[in-house]
Amino acid sequence: MPPSVTRWLFLSLLLLLPACLQAQAQRPNIVLIYADDLGYGDVSSYGAIAIKTPNIDRLAREGLRFTDAHASAATCTPSRYSLLTGEYAWRKKGTGVLPGDASLIIEPGRTTLASMLQKAGYQTGVVGKWHLGL
Repeated sequence: MPPSVTRWLFLSLLLLLPACLQAQAQRPNIVLIYADDLGYGDVSSYGAIAIKTPNIDRLAREGLRFTDAHASAATCTPSRYSLLTGEYAWRKKGTGVLPGDASLIIEPGRTTLASMLQKAGYQTGVVGKWHLGL
């Protein structure tokens, strides 16, 4: 390549670098809705007609829709434990359905979905009942 073309290519890439870095720094929002007894067709963005769910529909319309999902357990505590830790609940004793006053089952300092997202620069939060002990 002639030096003038190489210089032009280098300068072009140098000018694009800030835009590429800015685009890379913008992370998508992640909203995880985890509900008991909610089926695939229970929200209108996935086909429900009896119940309207406009806010969930907007999330689905403006984000990514997932159409194939699986749970690691059929009950609340074990499936939530698995989602948050990445470990099958049946591999750890005491992760069956817990009573309301149960002890904490995710030990402090354990890597979780939230801690991984925090390390990636996300701010995390939770709303609702997670049924994983006090």
